[in-house]
Amino acid sequence: MNEMARAHKLVWEAEKLAASSQDLGLRVRVLISSGESFAEEGNFPNAVARMQAAATLARQSGSPLQAVIALNSLAYLYNQMRDHAKAYEVLDEAYVAAARLDSPSRMAILKTTEYGVAVDSGQLQRALAAMQATLALARRIDAGPLTAATLLNLSDCYLKLHDYRNALPYAQQALEQAQRLRNDKLLAGARINVGQVYLAMGRLGEGKRRMEEGVAWYEKSGHKPDLQAILAEYGDALERAGDDTAALAAYHRERALSNELFEKRRQKAMMELQEQYEADKRQRQIQSLRQENQVKSAELDNRRLQQRIWWLLALVFALAAAIVTILYRKVRHTNAQLEEKNLELEQQSARDPLTGLYNRRHFQQFMRGYTPAERRGNGAEDMVGALFLLDVDHFKHINDTWGHCAGDAVLRTIADALREILRETDMIVRWGGEEFLAFLPAVPRASLDEVARRLLAGIPARRVDYQGVPLSVNVSIGFAPFPLAPDGKDMSWERAVNIVDMALYLAKGHGRNRAYGVRGLKDGGGAALDGIEQDIERAWRSGQVELSIVQGACRSYEPCPDRIPSL
Repeated sequence: MNEMARAHKLVWEAEKLAASSQDLGLRVRVLISSGESFAEEGNFPNAVARMQAAATLARQSGSPLQAVIALNSLAYLYNQMRDHAKAYEVLDEAYVAAARLDSPSRMAILKTTEYGVAVDSGQLQRALAAMQATLALARRIDAGPLTAATLLNLSDCYLKLHDYRNALPYAQQALEQAQRLRNDKLLAGARINVGQVYLAMGRLGEGKRRMEEGVAWYEKSGHKPDLQAILAEYGDALERAGDDTAALAAYHRERALSNELFEKRRQKAMMELQEQYEADKRQRQIQSLRQENQVKSAELDNRRLQQRIWWLLALVFALAAAIVTILYRKVRHTNAQLEEKNLELEQQSARDPLTGLYNRRHFQQFMRGYTPAERRGNGAEDMVGALFLLDVDHFKHINDTWGHCAGDAVLRTIADALREILRETDMIVRWGGEEFLAFLPAVPRASLDEVARRLLAGIPARRVDYQGVPLSVNVSIGFAPFPLAPDGKDMSWERAVNIVDMALYLAKGHGRNRAYGVRGLKDGGGAALDGIEQDIERAWRSGQVELSIVQGACRSYEPCPDRIPSL
């Protein structure tokens, strides 16, 4: 029911109740559930502690079954933490216990876990061997759902190996098995795998039909993160098949869903920030009340001193002066701390915590108050503003291969490169995910292509040394002058960003590692602008848009595109 907070609360209540139980099997299961709950909240230290306690208790019980259950859960957790070496070590111990148990079903479950660890650690041949062993075990015990899931995993593994000859029969067998079981989720996954194989084999019509059938189920199920990943795979498969138009449409669907998920995450973050702000505000109010009490206490002390003024007049004046000085310093110190905290909150609300760049919300606030004005430089130099939208090429591959920590390191390096390449007066924004936006308030119109060329060359030149492996990435860029005014009619900055975004997708659709710049728009009214936003390539080829193309330099280990699209 996706009510995670309530579920976790119940699990931890059960953990307290089971602590005094003599039923070791019950305690093992409760500790595993507790560890899984902590993992779902991202609290991996507590999750590991619970899972290790469950494994220790299972060993003490002497039950091979309890040992297999606990060790399998611990291996799965280590894989979530990307500690693949420990995951394999725990699996080896689990296999010994499973051999004592002589249970094909438990052995199949361990093999399935090994498959997940092998895929996540990039050992596809080991993953393939684990799935083949699982399939033999599933068929031996006639486990229909396990057989269908294993067939689907085998086809997926062969797809990752680009072995489409073997991927197709396993995907088709998974499709047939899912139909017999009436399992809609497995059926959707099998259709997607069959569709990818058909696309790779050049059977575009059949491949699209199968892929759309699978995508339709995920759209109906409402699990949007899975749908986003599938749409990205769909776009990649269409791009490899050479259907750039369909690939661009799939990327648009994925981008729209990504923006929706980003907006939800942003709203959640804003609510959390607001709650934190309210908590800090309450704490400041409490501190202020304490200070007021201190001041009142001091005033009472002053009144007592005034009553003794005739006896100790000189001493009273000295003490009063000392008290006033102390209180004044305290007030000044408190005000300085309050001002510092306010500045920190303002900085946190405007900056992206990972890269230190401005965030999307700050840019939107800035543009609401920005009044664009075209300026002329010396001589014939035409000074304009400019918008550059950058997207990291194949960023999902970096996350899938090296993990999200490597992806974060790449994003930080790109942010450093942008600060070095661009000027201090230029606004650099982390637009969302692997996208960056740069707003140049004043730049010669004739130098926009050169700025794009510097970005295409400068970003790949920065290397990230992640765990001894050098990483480097290319970017695709869309750019345009701002204001972008067809025949002198200014358009909103939001619409200008949308057009630059379309130019970016055109760059990605035509091979990546390049920049497409909008030089100008032909006046055609609102309908023409709507058409440009929907399909900029068609508008370009019909003469409604004037584009410039800047090709990025090819690296020695990459194939270099041999063509640039022309009218």
